[in-house]
Amino acid sequence: MSQSFATCDFCDVHKSDSSGAFRVLPPVFRDFGQVTQFCGPVETVKCHEDNTLVKAAVDAQGWIDTAQGRIGKVLVVDGGASLRRALLGGNLGAAAARNGWAGVVIDGCVRDSAELATQAVGIRALAPIPLPTEKRNEGQSNVPVQIQGVWVRPGDWLYADADGIVVSDKAL
Repeated sequence: MSQSFATCDFCDVHKSDSSGAFRVLPPVFRDFGQVTQFCGPVETVKCHEDNTLVKAAVDAQGWIDTAQGRIGKVLVVDGGASLRRALLGGNLGAAAARNGWAGVVIDGCVRDSAELATQAVGIRALAPIPLPTEKRNEGQSNVPVQIQGVWVRPGDWLYADADGIVVSDKAL
């Protein structure tokens, strides 16, 4: 199921929201995937320089079936904004695309940029770096995370397009 939207339009409607139900992520994320506009319900991973749980997530089913059709989910990864290790590379990007994820947003780095650019999935991250992570089996899944100071919770909806990334506590 694809949806047409504009984050600017969402911001026009919700610009006075002070409840915290609507949030805008800072403009620090770069586009790495083939899909440049994506949205869906959020799942989260919190990890630091260990992508064990990122791999487990993208290897799992990345969509939900609804009465309106299949909806791809968005994996939001709190990597602590580390610029030292890549939390997603070509193999995991391919797994995300193959398993139906709408997108992956990483507060951290990716690698294999050329491969990621060919994957049919949205991928946003801070920067590329060639160094992989250590596998320590550490981290948490489906917990509230802070991405660049903005809270993102499992079940929120994330919308990403050329103008930025917004998060809402419900589908918009």
